[in-house]
Amino acid sequence: MKKIGVLGLMAALAVTGAVAFLPKGVMAAEDSDQTISQGVYIGDVDVSGMTQKEAKKAVEDDMSEAKAANITLKVDDQETVVSAGDLGLSWANEEVVQEAAELGKSGNIIKRYKDKKDLENESRKYDIDYSVDRSSIQKVLEEKEDVFNREPTDAQLSTENGAFEVVQGENGIELNVEKSVKKILKSLKTDWDGKNTTIELAADIKEPECTTEDLASITDVLGTATTYYGSTTGRNKNVETGAEKLNGHILMPGEEFSVTDAVVPFTEENGYELAPSYESGKVVDSYGGGICQVSTTLYNAVLNAELEVLERHNHTMIVTYVDPSKDAAIAEGLMDLRFANNTDYPIYISGYAYGGELTFTIYGHETRDPNRTVEYVSETTGTTTADGVALYATDQPVGYLSQTQGALQGLTAVLWKYVTENGETTKEQVNSSTYQATPVCYDVGVNTDNPTVAAAIQSAIANNDLNQVQAIISGNYGQTSTATADQAQSESQAQDQTQIPAEDAELPDWLASQLEEGEAEGSTAVKTIGKNGKYHTLLMALIIVFAAGGILTIGFAVALAQAAKKRKVTQVHY
Repeated sequence: MKKIGVLGLMAALAVTGAVAFLPKGVMAAEDSDQTISQGVYIGDVDVSGMTQKEAKKAVEDDMSEAKAANITLKVDDQETVVSAGDLGLSWANEEVVQEAAELGKSGNIIKRYKDKKDLENESRKYDIDYSVDRSSIQKVLEEKEDVFNREPTDAQLSTENGAFEVVQGENGIELNVEKSVKKILKSLKTDWDGKNTTIELAADIKEPECTTEDLASITDVLGTATTYYGSTTGRNKNVETGAEKLNGHILMPGEEFSVTDAVVPFTEENGYELAPSYESGKVVDSYGGGICQVSTTLYNAVLNAELEVLERHNHTMIVTYVDPSKDAAIAEGLMDLRFANNTDYPIYISGYAYGGELTFTIYGHETRDPNRTVEYVSETTGTTTADGVALYATDQPVGYLSQTQGALQGLTAVLWKYVTENGETTKEQVNSSTYQATPVCYDVGVNTDNPTVAAAIQSAIANNDLNQVQAIISGNYGQTSTATADQAQSESQAQDQTQIPAEDAELPDWLASQLEEGEAEGSTAVKTIGKNGKYHTLLMALIIVFAAGGILTIGFAVALAQAAKKRKVTQVHY
């Protein structure tokens, strides 16, 4: 038998004696008791008398309420509300359930006794550690950026009685997502009690590009230009609309400006009306007709301000409101007027159109020598003329003939810049331009039920043969020397058959009234040919029509192909 030392014996007797004095309840405590002691809380949940499984479920049920709690995210006066669940809320320290279950039931008998005595005097609360998912927070913030982000507002200039007044701009706000994620993580992990709360997010201030101080430097006229307009109501309206769309733009140093971008689209919804435009060498009506006078006038103001011109195009045909090479045509998707602010200060574009006078003025801070003068001189270097006429098919009955445009001279031109400074004058070329010559243009009606006449009129248009058109209108198209070989052959075949002579007839009422209107108004826009001519309709036997039809159809197809080749569409709003 193993012997027990004196010290061992004394220790055993001490323990035995201590146990003898413990309450019977403590002596009876058994590890088989799996319920949690009275007075134990996990978070705000009383788990007294519950098993670990029951306690865990009770806490999870309470977590569902926490997940539904409103988390108000705020930046200055802008805010949005999300749920804690949206931020990926979860329970991070589930091990507290086991700790709660072991309270008063683990450790030596003295520790267990002490824990139970403590619970009799005061309840024990275990904190819940909340966790949120970083990726979920970032996703929510990125979705809500538009709520908080605000673009800065540049300072603006307004004019009162001819004087500038600066309108104060405002700072913008940009949500800092990375810093805001960290703020939410910290707030919900350390300070949150599972209830509704508000979290102030992190944001960066965005200052406006153009400040009040910047605009205070705009005090001088750098360049101005004026042209005069007065035409159709539609064109006048388009000039005034274009000036309004360009007025008030501010360009910071180095900033570029596109005139086309500022005035498009050329639609009725955007304030434009139908007015004459250049299209493949002829004048047609389109929305925005006249806008090129707006870009041209601004171009001349830009030249006088000596800003940097990045892109400029001349018209296909000459215009009358400025000298050659001083124009600037624009066409959506094709041509633009672009320039840059090459000064060290902001510039302001002022545009105004009223009562037939269109003026653009460039304001900024003048740094040029006050004794410096600039002059732009147009030089014509060559001229051309176009022979004959240009005929265009139009959706009108055969017999309709309308002059839409007079002949325009073609020319080449150069624009020179003369600068005089300190008594010396220098000369440099600004641009060069080529304008095409165009003949007199007519619209010719082509609608008819007679295939022979239809083919003949299309052939005449393809060949720009005005005499042939006039002969067809008068009913003598088979007798003119300009008839095509196919037409002559067709008519020769027709003359072998019995013909019904044409009756003498007066000019149709619609044609006569159109001519009288043109003569009365002295208009070159509409002139109808053949007032005193006679016309007849050839009535041929059905078999002759079919016989001639094959030849005429080939001639008609060739005529259309020729016409399409000659008419590539490019529309410029002169």
